[in-house]
Amino acid sequence: MSATRRLTTALLACLIVAPVQAWGPLGHSVVAELAQRHLSPAAEAEVERLLAPDHTHSLADISSWPDQIQDDPAQAVLWKQTRPLHYIDFRTGDCNYTPPRDCKDGKCVVAGLQHYVDVLGDRSQSDAARLEALKFVVHFAGDIHQPLHAGSRDDKGGNTYQVQFEGKGSNLHRVWDSGMLKTRGLDVQAYAQTLDAHGPVSMPLPIAPLDNPYAQWAEESCRITAEAGFYPADHKIGQAYVDAELPVAEMRLREGGRRLAEVLNLTLTP
Repeated sequence: MSATRRLTTALLACLIVAPVQAWGPLGHSVVAELAQRHLSPAAEAEVERLLAPDHTHSLADISSWPDQIQDDPAQAVLWKQTRPLHYIDFRTGDCNYTPPRDCKDGKCVVAGLQHYVDVLGDRSQSDAARLEALKFVVHFAGDIHQPLHAGSRDDKGGNTYQVQFEGKGSNLHRVWDSGMLKTRGLDVQAYAQTLDAHGPVSMPLPIAPLDNPYAQWAEESCRITAEAGFYPADHKIGQAYVDAELPVAEMRLREGGRRLAEVLNLTLTP
């Protein structure tokens, strides 16, 4: 069995075991911090070795780098190549992943995550290439768990769905990216600690007939956006909406952190 197939099989098994900007910088950092808290010793050692040239040992510190390169002229080519990999558009509204339709030429977060996991796990690659891959894996694991990075409506992931939030004009994507999370008033460490204190997160059941864990994660996100009330009919985000949807957002952070830890543990352990 190939290394990629072993990883896919192991990740699918994790979907039914319960132990354990998409998001703006806060959300991405929380996912990364949750994952780092559950790395195996071998994976943690390899993460620290790869991160050393960046003078950090924290996954949270590099979790938003794939977004930040859009403002770096030196990374213009990389940004252009990877920009379509931050999200997926389900074209027909059924949230069923069909690669030729939803991920043409591998340009979506499902294929992007798979590509960079493969690079990260390839010991024949240079450390520089694997470090870059680590940054994308950490980031895309967050992206794919943000519901509006895997939607099915023609609104640019909620960016063109205008809403009123906290007395100001905004859009639904921004509210999910950071607005609701910030209502907690917690920094990264405190937020991660609060979520981690809930204990192991129960993972969703496998979605038949998928045998691609990354596709499943995207379908889960898409189906959240299709639930009644996710798009407020009056375009107003009040306390009732936050009370209903913030727990959903936080569950996706927890699931993203758990799954990212599993990916890194499986990929970085010899």
